[in-house]
Amino acid sequence: MSGRVLLLHGIGRRPGSMGKMERAVAEAGFETRNLSYPSRIAPIEALAEIALERAAGFLPAAGEPLHFVGHSMGGLVARAMIRAAPSLTPGRVVTLGSPHRGSEIADLLWRTWPYRRWFGPAGAQLTTQNPWHPEHVTYELGAIAGDRTFDPLCWWLIPGPNDGKVAVARAGISGMADFVTLHAGHTFMPRNRAAIEQTIHFLRHGRFK
Repeated sequence: MSGRVLLLHGIGRRPGSMGKMERAVAEAGFETRNLSYPSRIAPIEALAEIALERAAGFLPAAGEPLHFVGHSMGGLVARAMIRAAPSLTPGRVVTLGSPHRGSEIADLLWRTWPYRRWFGPAGAQLTTQNPWHPEHVTYELGAIAGDRTFDPLCWWLIPGPNDGKVAVARAGISGMADFVTLHAGHTFMPRNRAAIEQTIHFLRHGRFK
């Protein structure tokens, strides 16, 4: 399978963080767009609308699928974009370390001024209790989780295996087509060789290796 792939970076990041992934996906035969969006200024639903506007020239013709690769909150923005545009035909969606069921780190920090200042309105939606998270997806979504971190404090604060920001148990979502856990950390997962290989495999086949 080929087609168009929209790449979405995480909160507080820039398209450069997805550069290695973008190059690999393009070399695999896909047409790519590494989208920049203002991840810290609005709730996820509003960010999805902004992303749709910025991606307007890249969106395929009606009936043709658009694939997504989203890192961290970028995976949630991808879901919100699909929900906000019923005319959009979702192809395959790969999420890397996305907190589909929230993050205990957000639970701990979202009320603090530095967290609110840096992560903005969307940051408050990353908690485990936010009602935005429960959903059953009906398109092909493959979730990649990580179980490695160099931050012992975050590892201790998050129950069970985690990537330093998101627990493995919270990186999946109901209805997903496949799920894989890699020995990778959260921040640099889009640059991880195994994550890139698994992403391309899912985009081609609808499942991980």
